[in-house]
Amino acid sequence: MSLAVDDDLWSAIGDPTRRRMLDLLLSEGGGTATSLSEHLPVTRQAVAKHLAVLDRVGLVHVSTAGRERRFRVDHARLAVAVDQMTDVGAAWDARLRRIRRIAETIQRRRDSETEKEQ
Repeated sequence: MSLAVDDDLWSAIGDPTRRRMLDLLLSEGGGTATSLSEHLPVTRQAVAKHLAVLDRVGLVHVSTAGRERRFRVDHARLAVAVDQMTDVGAAWDARLRRIRRIAETIQRRRDSETEKEQ
């Protein structure tokens, strides 16, 4: 289990608008800042800034055709995020199992002490 987490990647994904943009790009197979802004409660300029962040961390790639810039999700980079989330989830599951074992041990000791007192 590798717990190396890409902070820039997660900072980009951490924004709800950018997550919604990724959802839209995935469902539509790509899009432009204009097409995305039609589905979001932010301006086209704000969408362009969010896309720049996603592009900087490699979550989207841009292709230019004339004046149009079309964005698509980089599935390999998104898979890295999924793998990191899986690793973090597994680490927390292990921590929670250890906490549960400790709590159960404490409870058994208390129960045992209570039985001895009676």
